[in-house]
Amino acid sequence: MIGVPRFLLVGLAALFSALHIVLGISALDLPYSPGPSIVAMTLYGAATVLSLAPYPGIRMPAPLAAVNVAVASVGLILVLTQLDPTLENGYATWIVGAIGTLMTITVVRQRPWFGWSGLAVMVLALLVWTGDPLALPALGAIGGPIWAGVAQATTTAIAHSSRDARLFEQAEHRAAEWQAQEEAEFYERRVRLGQMNRRVAPMLRRIVTSDGRLDDAARRECLHLEAAMRDEIRGRRLLDDRVRHEVMAARRRGVEVTLLDDGGIDDLDSAAHARVTAVIAQQIGETKADRMVVRTVHDDQEVAVTIVGLRDPGASGATADSHAGEAELDLWLEVPRSADDD
Repeated sequence: MIGVPRFLLVGLAALFSALHIVLGISALDLPYSPGPSIVAMTLYGAATVLSLAPYPGIRMPAPLAAVNVAVASVGLILVLTQLDPTLENGYATWIVGAIGTLMTITVVRQRPWFGWSGLAVMVLALLVWTGDPLALPALGAIGGPIWAGVAQATTTAIAHSSRDARLFEQAEHRAAEWQAQEEAEFYERRVRLGQMNRRVAPMLRRIVTSDGRLDDAARRECLHLEAAMRDEIRGRRLLDDRVRHEVMAARRRGVEVTLLDDGGIDDLDSAAHARVTAVIAQQIGETKADRMVVRTVHDDQEVAVTIVGLRDPGASGATADSHAGEAELDLWLEVPRSADDD
């Protein structure tokens, strides 16, 4: 889209507005008294400068738009009362074009109701002054509404185009984010499948070569590999190479390990993530518990991961006074999100 510099549009509007004052000055010999016309020019010039001044956004403040309507009303009274409607006044009726310009600016600055109100006041004032509706075109009363209508239509079209452009930009961003997410998920799936293929392929070949006849140790190893595959799905960011190694070693020792990533650590940077997984690997490697649950903490500003170790009743090391049938808490550790909270 080709843009027009704001200062160029404002400059053209200022020159066009100043033209009406110049025309009015050139015809100051026609009014009964030039004083009221000079006052009207001053008011019109001040209102135009304020209307073209920069404001936050394009919309004109409502009080200023009301002032423009008031300036139009007062200007009509000051100028028309000094002219004879039965004579040819020429450029002495400059106020008609000036009000059309000022109200067009008001419409462009997104105050259409005020702009059309000012034009309605102008038409009514001219009808009262001349008493002849057919004289309105000769006085230039038709040009103001036409310019205001074109300005409103153009402003509305630009507003709709800007809205559509924003919606298109938002849709483009969402599409780019979706594509990036899909590519990231595809890459992650490919990496995880590659990792599992390296770990599972030897056992699969062994199953094929033995025609499915496995000893008890091999069957247990298959269960460990199945659990490792579930870890890749449910554990996600809780895993790295060291955690995978310690989890597999713990399972081979008879420890039941559960890894659950609910998305609470997706926003951690690489250093913080490495620190968290190092703690997880250390705790799993050193545990004496029978069961361990490692789970991310969602919507917590301080804790990233909770590690829980449980001992089954009757297991070696369990206290004698533990309730029958209830597991004993062996470990409760909250891994902070920041190293400063360690």
